[in-house]
Amino acid sequence: MADGKKDKLTESQWKKLVASGGIVSKDGRLWMPSEGFAKGQDMKDPGRITPDRDEAHYQSIKDFLRPNLLVLTKCDKILLEGVTFQNSPAWNLHPLMSSNITVRNIQVKNPWYAQNGDGIDLESCRNVLIENSVFDVGDDGLCIKSGRDADGRARAIPTQDVIIRGCTVYASHGGFVVGSEMSGGAKNIYVSNCTFIGSDIGLRFKTTRGRGGIVENIFIKDIYMKDIPGDAVLFDMYYMGNDPVPMEGEKRELPKVQMLPVDETTPQFRNINISNVYCNGAKKAIFIRGLPEMHVKNIKIENSVFQSDIGVDIQEASGITLNNVKVFSKNTKPVVDIINSDNIYINKFDYAKETDLLIRVAGERTKAVTIQQTNYGNTKVKAKAELGANENSVQIK
Repeated sequence: MADGKKDKLTESQWKKLVASGGIVSKDGRLWMPSEGFAKGQDMKDPGRITPDRDEAHYQSIKDFLRPNLLVLTKCDKILLEGVTFQNSPAWNLHPLMSSNITVRNIQVKNPWYAQNGDGIDLESCRNVLIENSVFDVGDDGLCIKSGRDADGRARAIPTQDVIIRGCTVYASHGGFVVGSEMSGGAKNIYVSNCTFIGSDIGLRFKTTRGRGGIVENIFIKDIYMKDIPGDAVLFDMYYMGNDPVPMEGEKRELPKVQMLPVDETTPQFRNINISNVYCNGAKKAIFIRGLPEMHVKNIKIENSVFQSDIGVDIQEASGITLNNVKVFSKNTKPVVDIINSDNIYINKFDYAKETDLLIRVAGERTKAVTIQQTNYGNTKVKAKAELGANENSVQIK
């Protein structure tokens, strides 16, 4: 193990790890194998190659610079079939700037507590087929990337023309994931007939200011999820680099909401279609959170069923469609929460009986919310406007 978080281990595993040597962080929550690892942990971009860093620098933090298991850089006509990849120090499979890739009938395994133990990371690749494979890893399972920040934008090679089908993802931070390093963009990606069991998040789109890049034209259908500790469907432009599910006792603050100028560092999520999702158990069914200056745009979710603790949370988004979606949430105050978003269209929506509030709209920039062809007999209150929102922003038909 490269490092270990106390909250991710059993008590006996933690004691055994500490007794093996190494050092424990000042807050007592992270075990590290050496002083060199701790030095790298505290640095910004410790592995980045720059003129001011000599060989001695990299030797001093060598324990922190964990390698990937298999990296394929600028390769063409790749076939990975019938192989098991296991116990990588970091990412397991990392095709980089490669093309014409087929991944079929493989298994990728890392301990569930492994740090950065991604299954497969397609970075700036094109013409890819991944099918009938199983991922049981400590971080994201099926992941799309295209470089980070200025380096990714300068490379300007999107990951594109990808088909993923018939795959199963078990313990992971995300089943199918885009980002957060997506600065070169991602487009023309088709995901179908996949199963996510115990993944922290099912469909996970993550980015943050500074990345830039455009993620668009993603088509996802026939997805089956069970026992999702976090969000079944997530679009988040405030990715903080934390584990998607807070550890016991961990306190997280909401990001500061401020509108900044749009420039090349502003990321974009747009034109994404999701259909036929069936989720049996999640903390939250759908979470969409854009930036005030750059909303998540044109997301359509249809013909889907979610059983969850919390329903739908939409913030700083435009052009969101929920068509024939059923959300049976335990928390019904409200089922759908919309904040500073516009052009939200909800059609044929179903929800739990004895609901307190169906829709809450909030924020002075919320407008053009429409819900129609829905049975309103199961809710005490159809809609409520708060925190600057106008009641006329919601049309109930």
